[in-house]
Amino acid sequence: MRINVLGPLEAYDNGRSMTPSAAKHRQVLALLALHAGEVVSGRVLREELWGGAPPQTSQGTLQTYILHLRQRIGDALDMSKSDVAKTVLVTHHTGYSLRISPQDLDAGEYELLAKKGGREMARKDYQAASDSLRQALDVWRGPTLVDVQTGHPLGVHVSRLEESRLGVLEDCVDADLWLGRHHILLSELAELTSRFPMNERLCAQYMIAQYQSGRRWRALEIFRSLHTTMVDELGLEPSGWIQRLQRAILNSEPVLHWQHTSGQLLTTAS
Repeated sequence: MRINVLGPLEAYDNGRSMTPSAAKHRQVLALLALHAGEVVSGRVLREELWGGAPPQTSQGTLQTYILHLRQRIGDALDMSKSDVAKTVLVTHHTGYSLRISPQDLDAGEYELLAKKGGREMARKDYQAASDSLRQALDVWRGPTLVDVQTGHPLGVHVSRLEESRLGVLEDCVDADLWLGRHHILLSELAELTSRFPMNERLCAQYMIAQYQSGRRWRALEIFRSLHTTMVDELGLEPSGWIQRLQRAILNSEPVLHWQHTSGQLLTTAS
């Protein structure tokens, strides 16, 4: 059994789909999948489906949704609803659990690869880190649960996964900068900084990629755009560390990279 949430919701086994079409059934399946192997309380499920004002019939309606999901799972797995209730989508005193392995969920696969890449970055194995982080990003097929309406509980998961994805993207670019892939990164960073114009880390990476590609003027232009956007949108100046990077480039210092955790510039003299 496989469930995908990093993009459109998909649930299938050996090519046989069990993805529900009804909106609230999809919410229930997605929330249970993102808590694979854990008990999700009825209270949390009702909050997901109806917010803070569930109808008086919410408990019975939720049970109906669970029965529908068991039917779909049973049809795909050639199991009876009672067997599904015992082994796959199980009722507990306080709620329900979907008994699948985290590896059966694309988000679980993604997070394992992301953690592996993070460990490789920490030990400065940049080639391995780049490979692992790219594999993690390749698991994604679009925005998280792009075709599922989300209440607050699912919304928290969506925000967490999207933030994680951005962090993995940033780390992957970092690894590739350490590997000297400045020219290769230019088009990717152009797209990323267009999507996230006030992300200082991405802008710094783009500045260094341009500078190391012999385009000092373009690196300075990226900083000017960041500065203008932040002042106009937030009334804030860019952080001190990226201003130091701008000055180093302006002065034609031999900037190789920067340490995003400390804001320290790394030059040939470092």
